[in-house]
Amino acid sequence: MPVSRDFYNMKVWQKSHQLALSVYQMTRLFPKEEQYGLTNQMRRAAASIPMNIAEGSGRGSHAEFARFLQMSMGSAAELAYQLLFARDLSYLPDEQHQELHAVVLEIKMMLGAFIKRIQQS
Repeated sequence: MPVSRDFYNMKVWQKSHQLALSVYQMTRLFPKEEQYGLTNQMRRAAASIPMNIAEGSGRGSHAEFARFLQMSMGSAAELAYQLLFARDLSYLPDEQHQELHAVVLEIKMMLGAFIKRIQQS
C-alpha cells in the first residue's frame, strides 16, 4: 500500500496539530515563572509531534519517514509525562489532564500503526 506523503491529509498529523494548539493555549495559564521551564518544554514536545510527521513526509524513503514518526512517538511520550507533572503541580486541572492525556494516547496508537504499516511496505 503506498504511503501518502501529503502530511496535511494524515489524520495523525491533523490530530497532533490540534493537540499542539491546545497545549499552547493551556500553557498560557501557567505561572509566569514557568515560561522558560515547563511551559517551554511542553510547547516544544507538543509541536515536535506534528513537525516530525511533516518533516518525515518529505524524506525520500520509508525508512527515513518511519524514523521521524518514531521521533514523534518519543515527543508524545515526553508530553504525556509533562501533562502528568503539570497536573501534579496543580497547573492543570485533572479533567483537562485526562482529556489531553487521552488525545496523546490516541496519537501514540495512530503513530504505532502508521510506523508498522510503513515498515511493512
